[in-house]
Amino acid sequence: MTYRTWSERLPREVEVCPLQLPGRGSRLHEAPFTSMTALVEAMSQAILPHLNKPFALFGHSMGAAIGFELARRLRREGGGRTQPVKLFVSGRRAPQIPYPPILTYDLPEQDFLEELRRLNGTPLEVLKNPELMELMLPTLRADFSVIQTYTYTAEPPLDCPISVYGGLQDYEVGIEQLEAWREQTTASFSLQMLPGDHFFVNTSPPLLHSLGKELETLLLTVV
Repeated sequence: MTYRTWSERLPREVEVCPLQLPGRGSRLHEAPFTSMTALVEAMSQAILPHLNKPFALFGHSMGAAIGFELARRLRREGGGRTQPVKLFVSGRRAPQIPYPPILTYDLPEQDFLEELRRLNGTPLEVLKNPELMELMLPTLRADFSVIQTYTYTAEPPLDCPISVYGGLQDYEVGIEQLEAWREQTTASFSLQMLPGDHFFVNTSPPLLHSLGKELETLLLTVV
């Protein structure tokens, strides 16, 4: 849902294809994924038939890790021929930097809700709505499981450029951790810091402005 208006705000030559995962939106009643491997495998199978034109991948936070692993899986499945023209990642430290081994996805409900409040990514009106939270908690726990049980495995760097975005007030992800994405590509690399906390993707107009400029440059390159 975060990306529902992007097609109206990015260059008209860009076809925006948001991926709706199980457990959210129109797929709310489908069982969500709890592991990165299973999620990326299903995603690659779903999008491979549509990759008959140049494509880029964008992911924020957990989505950045998903996008990165998806790019690597597509490379493996396509024998190195199926790769994005660029990988955009946002609000996520480089995958080779391990996170502290703290698992919160299986906390008791009240403790888990406190963790959601601390992260500041769930609207307060949602947290205060018991019926809505009953619907959302299984998906939120599953998302936490996907990212907290994810284990990075070293592979050769991607051949596509990587552009990284970070929030200036994001105290969860520092600039050095974002800069380390440079190790994951043999092509060009860029890093931009934008106003906002970890969830700046929801509130930062400069993100779409910058992304639009980069996509316009890509269009000139691939056409």
